[in-house]
This record gives sequence, structure tokens and C-alpha cells, in this order.
Amino acid sequence: MLIKEHTLQHWLDHFYGFGSWDSAVWFVGYEEGGGDLPEEVAEKLDYFYSLQSNASQLCDLRNLYRHTTFQTDGPRANLFHTLYDYRFGEHAVLHGIWKNLIAFAHGYQGKVIPDLLTYQKKQFAISSEALIALYPLPSPHNHAWYYSWLDLPQKSILKTRKRYEEHIYPQRIQNILNKAQEHKPKVILLYGMNTINQLKRSIQEFFQGVEFRLVKGTKLEIPQHHRADLPGTTILITTQTPALKHNRAESGFDWAKLAREI
Repeated sequence: MLIKEHTLQHWLDHFYGFGSWDSAVWFVGYEEGGGDLPEEVAEKLDYFYSLQSNASQLCDLRNLYRHTTFQTDGPRANLFHTLYDYRFGEHAVLHGIWKNLIAFAHGYQGKVIPDLLTYQKKQFAISSEALIALYPLPSPHNHAWYYSWLDLPQKSILKTRKRYEEHIYPQRIQNILNKAQEHKPKVILLYGMNTINQLKRSIQEFFQGVEFRLVKGTKLEIPQHHRADLPGTTILITTQTPALKHNRAESGFDWAKLAREI
């Protein structure tokens, strides 16, 4: 399946993630996961384009995953047909990052952390949480860049990740901050960010007078992060990703505790 220029451009212009802008908790990741298989990317782009109604710019995570084939050569190859089956079906697998985001959201609200897999399947990223991508194109967690192979002469910005990010960032962060000003979520967690200073400058230019303070991390408890408090909204920025590296407990943090301390 080929990636088409018009569906790609539509995604670049309109895709911001999943859930609702009216959610109390926004999770802003560096980018949407995936991107190493052109077939998977094409299916996502084609489905999103078919909606032709993206005024909100956030779409239904489950519907997108229903239209995306689960592709792997590993032992799970015959267990799941779509990404929906993989994450939300009867035999769904718990997402390594989502489970910590669920814990964060419940910690912030002072609620008991639920059964993580059940919550992922039934409630995650519908109305209580928004999953937002700072950069729109799906890309694997190792930040490899596979879009340079696209035979799309009009998309020279995709030849390198650096060129793509420099082109996309200004309007992208402006739109996200406009939505934050409009909808006033209780907390915005920007995680896995490697452009801390750029993000802080953008937020300070948009929200005049806001100040950030550095909160030092505590091993196995709280990741180091930068915090700003707006009227009604707390913004946290961290380089850390809410996942255990290689599933090692000694490399993670208590994301629910971080939220409770806000």
C-alpha cells in the first residue's frame, strides 16, 4: 500500500492525537508511535483522510486502530488482526506507556489506580485523557526516520527529521497552546521531550509572564521536570518517558506519585 501525498498532507495539517480537548488531563508525547512499516502508516493516513471531518483535530483512537492491520513477524503474528485487537480486544496487551499515563491521571484526581488493562480497553483516551502528539507523523521509539524514502518530490521537508521538525514545530506548538488556552485542562504533561528549552520559550512567549521552575528528580519516584502554573492549568515538561526500559523496575518512576504532588 502506497502512502499518498494528499492523505499525508491532510495528516500533517490536521492530526493532533486522540481523545477530547475538554479532557482534564493532556498527555503530549513527542510523536505518534509506529512509522517503521509504510503499510501501517498508509492505513492510518487513509482512514484519517476518509473521515473528512477533523474540526476537532483529535480522533477516536479505537476506530483508527480498527482500520490498522497488526503487522509483526514475531510470535504474536497470528494472535491479532488489527491494532484494535492488540490493544482493546479480548486478549489485549497492556501498553508499556499507557499504563503509567493511566496511573498519572488517577493519581492526579486522587483516585485509586484501577485494573490497568481493563481501563485501557474500556476508558483510556476517550473523555478523561487526551493523547496529543507534538509532531504528527508516526515514528518508532528509537526515533529512526523512515520518511526520507518517500517518492514525493513536493515533500522535501521529509528528507531529514531535522528539516521536518523545524518546518512543523512553529504552527504545531501554536495550535496546541491555543487549544490549551481555550479548553484550560487541569494538567498538561509533556513527556519524552528533547527540546526542553525550545518548549519553555514557546510557552513563555504565548503565556506572557509565566515562569518555569526546575523540580529535581528522585530515583524510582519522581522524574526531573520543569513546572509552570497558569491560572487553572499546570504544565510539566520532562525528558523522561513513562515506560520501564527493558521492563526493568530500577529504571522507572512512580508516575501516580508525581501527579499526586502537583
